[in-house]
Amino acid sequence: MVPELLAPAGSPEKMRYAFAYGADAVYAGIPKFSLRARENGFRDASLKEAIDTTHKLGKKIYITANILPQNRKVESFKKSLAYYAEAQPDAFIMSDPGLIQFVLKEFPGIPVHLSVQTNTMNWPSVQFWHDLGVQRTILSRELSLEEIFEIHEKVPGMELEAFVHGSICIAYSGRCLLSNYFNHRDANQGTCTNSCRWEYNVHEAGETPEPSSSCGSQIKGEYFIEEANRPGEMMPIDEDEHGTYIMNSKDLRAIEFLKELKAAGVMSFKIEGRSKSIYYLSLVAKTYRKAIDDLADQRSFDPSLLEEINKTANRGFTSAFLISNANHDTERFDSPQAGDLPQVFGGQVLDARQDGMMQVEIKNRMEVGDEVEYISPQNQYRFRITAMEDKSGTAISVAHGGNGSAWIASAGPVEPHALLSLVKQPATESVSA
Repeated sequence: MVPELLAPAGSPEKMRYAFAYGADAVYAGIPKFSLRARENGFRDASLKEAIDTTHKLGKKIYITANILPQNRKVESFKKSLAYYAEAQPDAFIMSDPGLIQFVLKEFPGIPVHLSVQTNTMNWPSVQFWHDLGVQRTILSRELSLEEIFEIHEKVPGMELEAFVHGSICIAYSGRCLLSNYFNHRDANQGTCTNSCRWEYNVHEAGETPEPSSSCGSQIKGEYFIEEANRPGEMMPIDEDEHGTYIMNSKDLRAIEFLKELKAAGVMSFKIEGRSKSIYYLSLVAKTYRKAIDDLADQRSFDPSLLEEINKTANRGFTSAFLISNANHDTERFDSPQAGDLPQVFGGQVLDARQDGMMQVEIKNRMEVGDEVEYISPQNQYRFRITAMEDKSGTAISVAHGGNGSAWIASAGPVEPHALLSLVKQPATESVSA
């Protein structure tokens, strides 16, 4: 069986691009009860409509409802699940045991997929959930290939899904406490502030002013950290690496290990990133689609796919726990991002004219003479911009990101869901990555 390519859908538009670029299925969050509640582009009506649209395409959509609710949220959570159950999604992704039991009892026709939030790390736990009636387990990110294989061998009746690409929290399966500690915004309630991506500086005690009262803690050790945008708020630590980005993992990339993951029993390859850009989503989905198709046709892995992945925003890449135990190389200590990207998101193609001009929503500064890459679900090629016009048809030489659309001379037919990637763009004016 060919493994499923499962992509994030942070909005109706992103869902359409995910399918256009090769996803077999998408996952989208219930507005109030998923772990991307703050960045969710869906509303109740549009998410129901998305379920219908997906099924008309012959694809699948899994509805994420994986927060760990407090008592005051339980009844509204149940009502929300009942509302979406009417639309018959292909599964609910859940983590709370009591609410999983509720869905299995009240909506037996809708499968439950066990969220990575449950930290499922061994085959007895998988067996427990299988016996309860859960159809699929989204495996903990802390597992090696050997451990995944053993789980599949011990519980062959359970579908296994694994993350293969995207951001990683340094926490058990994303159950991070940093955001709650620093900002009183709980990652497990869908309001993570990504505190692990902030810039921190390390100081020795006595070299800076006393902590502000808002910090709520006193310096007790030799070193403390100060976040760049919160001067004077000192937090004691044991770490003594100057300029560190605390608990900032590199991104997961397993595209070169899909064959091994399939052999270990994984039947769904999951891409992380509901809050990522359309450019990121499209290029990553297209690249993994090619890798999966090559795997299905028994072709060897194409190393050029790594170059395609490197065109997207990233923090450097790691295979994390899949191949060997994570170590110092898994984290970044110098920056929240990798070095200069070879390409950045230039723009989203909106329309085309018969004279060969295409309308592009500009994401980063582009000008006549720039080299760009045209990317669509079917094609990919580079060309240089020879002419540009503003909305009124006046010739221009430069279009700036964030100022709307411009018309750009194309180098061939313009297809639906096309994007432009700017080659070797200086990092001077970036409004979208």
